[in-house]
Amino acid sequence: MTGHNWFDQGGGAYARYRPDYPETLADFLTETAPDTALALDVGCGNGQFTRLLGDRFDAVVGSDLSADQIAHAAPHPHVRYVVGAAERLDAEAKSANLITAAQAAHWFDLPAFYAEARRVAAPGAVLALISYGVAVLEPRLSARFLSFYTDEIGPYWPSERKLVDTGYAGIDFPFTELPRPDLDIVREWSADAFLGYVSTWSAVRRAIEAGQGDMLDSFSRDLLELWGDPARTRRVSWPIAMRLGRIE
Repeated sequence: MTGHNWFDQGGGAYARYRPDYPETLADFLTETAPDTALALDVGCGNGQFTRLLGDRFDAVVGSDLSADQIAHAAPHPHVRYVVGAAERLDAEAKSANLITAAQAAHWFDLPAFYAEARRVAAPGAVLALISYGVAVLEPRLSARFLSFYTDEIGPYWPSERKLVDTGYAGIDFPFTELPRPDLDIVREWSADAFLGYVSTWSAVRRAIEAGQGDMLDSFSRDLLELWGDPARTRRVSWPIAMRLGRIE
């Protein structure tokens, strides 16, 4: 991992508030892989996507550079979690049928990661770099949220965030690309759940470190006023983007 590891603390909040991935995404990748013997989930965080693969593969290795994230990963009988870098995968040569990185590849040294992916890939293995974009809220909340995301918190995003916003469209991906379905993450969340999610952003941490707590408080007040009853659930969705390729 290059640069600052923004998620080296706070694994509990990350596990509680980050949206998990749809079963349909795991189903699609399982069907695309040549076998279900072994999957690697790289930059796995607290294992949200790893556990879905564990339901479908005989064995899964979830790896992350953050020991705090791994400490908050829920156990699964088919999953082994390890603290380790994306550029040095914990797998034997030609062993992995599927390699995934969910909301993580923008932190990697990609040439080194790709070299490792080629080393561990079984014949016909699939590599999936998955990301989800900016949250989509109901119209009554959208304008205030987008103003916060773009204009207020925007300057505090690490430069890697631009790769996420474009769905990894601009990164080098030297593999034969495969078609992928249009998928979304959809949740019905309370105001507390949504603001908890915002609190896990790397940009929020940077804003706090820069003494911009008042800006965050102002956004929270405005959002709660627009939300109404904070216990009321409202629809929040994120478009899933994916670079999907066959490793040859």
